[in-house]
Amino acid sequence: MSEGASSGHQRAEDLLRELTPQVLGALLRRHGDFGRCEDALQEALVAAHTAWPVDGVPDSPRGWLTTVATRRLIDAIRADAARQRREVAVSQQVRLFAPAADEEPRSGDDSLALLFLCCHPSLTPASQLALTLRAVGGLTTAQIAVALLLPETTVAQRITRAKAAVRAAGARFTLPRGSELLTRLDVVHQVLYLMFTEGHSAAAGPGLRRQELCTEALRLARLLHQRLPSSSETTGLLALLLLVDSRRATRETSDGVLVPLSEQDRTRWDRQAIAEGAALTTSALRSGPLGPYQLQAAIAALHAQAPRSEDTDWEEVVGLYDVLLRIAPNPVVALNRAVAVGMRDGPAAGLALLEDLATGALAGHHRLDAVRAHLLERAGDASAAATAYRAAATRATNLAEQHYLFLRAQEVEAPFR
Repeated sequence: MSEGASSGHQRAEDLLRELTPQVLGALLRRHGDFGRCEDALQEALVAAHTAWPVDGVPDSPRGWLTTVATRRLIDAIRADAARQRREVAVSQQVRLFAPAADEEPRSGDDSLALLFLCCHPSLTPASQLALTLRAVGGLTTAQIAVALLLPETTVAQRITRAKAAVRAAGARFTLPRGSELLTRLDVVHQVLYLMFTEGHSAAAGPGLRRQELCTEALRLARLLHQRLPSSSETTGLLALLLLVDSRRATRETSDGVLVPLSEQDRTRWDRQAIAEGAALTTSALRSGPLGPYQLQAAIAALHAQAPRSEDTDWEEVVGLYDVLLRIAPNPVVALNRAVAVGMRDGPAAGLALLEDLATGALAGHHRLDAVRAHLLERAGDASAAATAYRAAATRATNLAEQHYLFLRAQEVEAPFR
């Protein structure tokens, strides 16, 4: 494939991923059957993958996808002889409301409504999370499995059961209100956080990040904050995403090599995003009960506001992680705290904390090996550090991370050859 063709193919892929939740929202708004609508959309996406590289992207790609998916939906209904009445009703609806070729997307409410539909109370929290990452985030089952530290088969089963449960519950494609909205909010927050995390550090694939996921998570977080400005955790989540995203221009070199936080050029960080994120963090901490996203935002603000890595207030960072672990215990938080303790008290202190994590949910995870390697390197144990870097690289599924970790192993060993 030529460079131009490859670039065009990637643009089409990015566009399809961006349009997927919009088109699914449009279909649900008209037809209401989550399972059928998603199946029809998947067929339309397959058709686009086949047609667009040959014929070019249509003038109204969203209208094209919606029209093709609608036709697939009608075909499916017609094939179901037991549902003749619905066939007539849907056929009439399509004649009256079929999208024009130049139909423009509606407001972001469709995306928020889809987000909250996937977090329907008929589903378990785990199923809500998996379904939303699939339908709204566009993540594959494998990517969701990595993000949730679960087997891929488990995630696939959850998504299948979740779609069936939403259909059986007769869930409506509307934004919930009042207490119903608040009961779904924790899962919505977690979904947006994981969507952003997958975009910021892709679980697999050749690139370090998938910026389109970060952008979509930020967009949805802004919409949610506009609707719920008094929710301190919603404010904290938006602040956290802004602060982390402010570093995106410095996280890799021009040739795609990962740059760790301590070595990034802080003069290139997005100061506008940092100022907004810091202000939102302050507002969130003052306005409501303390929650995990407010605390993570406060930690991110300390990193963002330090002129140099060595100026980071590690004492404060460790204190915030202590509180975070008390209110929201999590192995990844414990791993990050071990790094912070290693920076505050020395690498030996950080390494001691890793022992308790080696037999838990992070056992065999490349990030545990990567942190061990970093602390061993700081402790001056080059041989053990190189071994740990190689172990991390072997287990990493993202090629950019894998390349960086192998490179670190070589650099650590180089002075002793």
